[in-house]
Amino acid sequence: MTRIAVLGAGKIGEALLSGLLAAGRPAADLVFTERHPERAAELSGRLGVDSADVAGAAAKADVVVVAVKPQDIAPVLTELKAALTPGTLVVSLCAGLPTALFEGGLPEGTPVVRVMPNTPMVVGEAMSAVSGGSHASAEHLALAEEMLGSVGRVVRVPEAQQDAVTALSGSGPAYFFYLVEAMIDAGILLGLPRAVAADLIVQSAFGAATMLRESDDHPVLLREAVTSPAGTTIAAIRELERHGVRAALIDAIEAARDRSVELGRSVQNR
Repeated sequence: MTRIAVLGAGKIGEALLSGLLAAGRPAADLVFTERHPERAAELSGRLGVDSADVAGAAAKADVVVVAVKPQDIAPVLTELKAALTPGTLVVSLCAGLPTALFEGGLPEGTPVVRVMPNTPMVVGEAMSAVSGGSHASAEHLALAEEMLGSVGRVVRVPEAQQDAVTALSGSGPAYFFYLVEAMIDAGILLGLPRAVAADLIVQSAFGAATMLRESDDHPVLLREAVTSPAGTTIAAIRELERHGVRAALIDAIEAARDRSVELGRSVQNR
């Protein structure tokens, strides 16, 4: 069995560990790092997975998953460079960081796969995009896809598209949460109790997402099916268009893409 080390046991790191266990991978084939001892002990007790320092985790692993914040990558690369065994696959879950950054800081020839997941990984419904570095083979990409498939869906993209992926699906859940928050507030304004408004909107969002996934129809057609002539929905859509909601959303996603590019550059220039 492939041994996997997860460096960084935050929400994404923990979600990946939980997904791998749920998919049937033995706890003995997993190890993680966590800089806070209390958190490491709690997670080990709950999941049955051992913790280690970076060097110890890397020495035991066939795949090293780096799930730390982008600004914390420099010391992790330094420790990894000294401990990594030749041929070990490095999978980066760090937003904005290109594979070239890892290849330049790790032993020559290290295969690197860049991944942009999102937070629905915690419920096994992540959307992850993977890209291979210059030393990553088709087998390395397939291994990363198999691993991430335990916590959601996976798509393969050229690395040049990863900043766009970060802006669209990496940050995407926040846009939906923001919209749901606004709709719940609207329900309260219209006189509904908060709990009722939340139940109405959350189930509506779940149902709409299910229709989008299972239908072959374009979102425009699904929206038009709800939009009767001279009805309530078209009145609401008119207001959304009048306030420029579509343009604002496109601008917001472009801003997120630009920030992803900036993050990568700032770390590389340190």
